[in-house]
Amino acid sequence: MSWYVFVRLAGLAPTAIIVTFACFAIIQLTPGDPAVLLLQQRGLDPTPEEVAVIRDELHLDRPFGERYVLWLWQICQGDLGVSFYTRQPVATEILQHIPATLELTAAAMFFSLIVAFGLGLLSAKYENKIPDFISRIYALLAVSMPSYWLGLLFIYFFAVKLQLLPAVGRGGFLNLILPAVTLGFSPAAVHARLLRNSLLEVLSQEFMLYARAKGLTVWQALLHHGVLPSLAPVVTSLGTTFGYMLGGTVIIESIFAWPGLGKMVMDAIFNRDYPVIQGYILVMAMVYTLVNVGIDLLCVWFDPRMRLGGDLRK
Repeated sequence: MSWYVFVRLAGLAPTAIIVTFACFAIIQLTPGDPAVLLLQQRGLDPTPEEVAVIRDELHLDRPFGERYVLWLWQICQGDLGVSFYTRQPVATEILQHIPATLELTAAAMFFSLIVAFGLGLLSAKYENKIPDFISRIYALLAVSMPSYWLGLLFIYFFAVKLQLLPAVGRGGFLNLILPAVTLGFSPAAVHARLLRNSLLEVLSQEFMLYARAKGLTVWQALLHHGVLPSLAPVVTSLGTTFGYMLGGTVIIESIFAWPGLGKMVMDAIFNRDYPVIQGYILVMAMVYTLVNVGIDLLCVWFDPRMRLGGDLRK
């Protein structure tokens, strides 16, 4: 296990270099002069002299490779630049908005796993019966319906018509329900089908047949002996789900006026605030990478056959 951890962590170095280079290149290749945009955001009419000064401050007059190295050195020091629009450090803005995004993502993940666990168990227990058909219909609707359309439907019915839940803003627990359910609606269906198929495969294994032969009911065999071996596919998909949710927060937070990173970057895109966009892409890419490494290690713990070598519990 220790060797596998070392290999996975060592693989982060080239990944980080590729991610930072891609993030830097994307912003550098966007149209428009950042120096001119910065001066315009300050309410000034840019003159050639002022543009030259700003370009020197931002190292825009240097070769691409040198700019990348200087920017990477700033990143290593925790300096993500300064927002053109708010004039605050980008790192400060990200730290201000990331708690709301993590709260929304965690709530959506919790909702998706609870629904998936219930539907997956029912679908496996009642294969090709009414609960299984309901699960299939739910999965079809969930993967076919765009999240923004689902969010608008939830707002219309639960906030406007029934007036049961608040539509926008971050306040108490009730404010979290609609955006979390919207964000976790589709992943719940995917996890439910994965768990259902995995449980059906486990049910046909010899150890499950032996458990049934000892007098255990199907529910007892599933809950006591079948769930844990069936979790590997679900755990593996959590990394992809987390990335989907992080990307989905951009739309969901805009619809529900949730003050997280998604809304922050949408405002930055409209304001052409390149440092904030660049910082957002970098942070999200690194978080997604680290989460997937953690998921890989968790999968190895569930399934020792995946390890590269060494004792699993060292």
